[in-house]
Amino acid sequence: MNYIEFVFGINLICIFTTVYLSNRDGIMKKRKLRINGHSHLLPYPEEIPDFMKEKEIFWVDKDQKFMFQKDWKRPVTDSSFFLNEKLEWMDKYNIDHAVVLNLSQLYGNGLRLEEMKQALRFQNDFNAKVQHEHPSKFTCGFVVHPGYGRGALWEMERCVEELGLQLLCLPTHYMDTIGQWRCIFDEENEPIFELASKYNLAVEIHPYDGEKFIKLENTAWRFHLIWMLAQCADAYHFLTLNGYAFKYPGMRVCFAHGGQLAQMNLGRRIQGFDGRPDLFEGKEHPRKSVAHPNIFFDTLVHDTGSLSLLVKNQTSKQVVIGLDDPYPLGEMDSEKQSSYPGKILDLAMEEDILTRKQCDAIWEDNVLQWLFGNDENKKEILRNKILNS
Repeated sequence: MNYIEFVFGINLICIFTTVYLSNRDGIMKKRKLRINGHSHLLPYPEEIPDFMKEKEIFWVDKDQKFMFQKDWKRPVTDSSFFLNEKLEWMDKYNIDHAVVLNLSQLYGNGLRLEEMKQALRFQNDFNAKVQHEHPSKFTCGFVVHPGYGRGALWEMERCVEELGLQLLCLPTHYMDTIGQWRCIFDEENEPIFELASKYNLAVEIHPYDGEKFIKLENTAWRFHLIWMLAQCADAYHFLTLNGYAFKYPGMRVCFAHGGQLAQMNLGRRIQGFDGRPDLFEGKEHPRKSVAHPNIFFDTLVHDTGSLSLLVKNQTSKQVVIGLDDPYPLGEMDSEKQSSYPGKILDLAMEEDILTRKQCDAIWEDNVLQWLFGNDENKKEILRNKILNS
């Protein structure tokens, strides 16, 4: 036997050993996926219908530098706001798949009924088109407005049965038909949750529009840095008090930005419930929903101390990766912030907050559990789409 034959033989032994170990007990190990559970996507300017700009609902300038609404504009801070650039960004950071939420500017609050219906339908059709054309790269959400009444249920039916969407995006708060601001987990919205449970939907709860009902001057980005987190805490408060995770077992709710203040506020809510039971007649104890298997939180809390508290409260199984790209408060590539996508999980491993196995689950298994619950067939279908693309 010459040297080449010897080396070839050793390589064959290594290959057969690897295949045997991988297939032992009939289980083939697959590479772990990186699925971003919180992403956003802007339409290109030419994809936005004329009526959106004419009625000052939402538009993007032709140079793709700003997004606009009436009396409001915001800079487009990264090219990955748009589809082709988003795909390049995902490839650069080895992100296999992204969950695309609706744009917060298109919740429809304050719009007249017909304008709101048209704006939300545009958003849902756009997201459905992105998912249909790039099924291995994107799972996209759809939005309804609770103030739309029966029409919200019709739009849910259309989005699920005709467009094939499985993620319902809802705001933490919305304006009803008489101009009153309400929490999304108001009892009036139970028909929406009942239908979401029937359809086995994932539900994303995301804050926005705080400056419209919190009477403070909008300075120093306070509504994004402080009040968005308070809005999530308020929504979580009523989700748990109303026991909706138990009442509607088919829907799985994820809170944006880690429900950050909800984690810090848990003890105060428990003490308040125990100390003033007269204020909570007919409500469920806050402790009952802690770490519930149908309540999830994303990782976008910006520091390992907050992440540690989230994991301690809810367990790592209820945590999904959320980059909130491409917004500047997302986990983006930034030299100033020495940041990159997935940094907080790397730091959590370095500080022994999470293990590699737990982080892998946060990137893949937990996201799939939120999206599909116990439907293993749908999980496998998406895995195969991603792996075979």
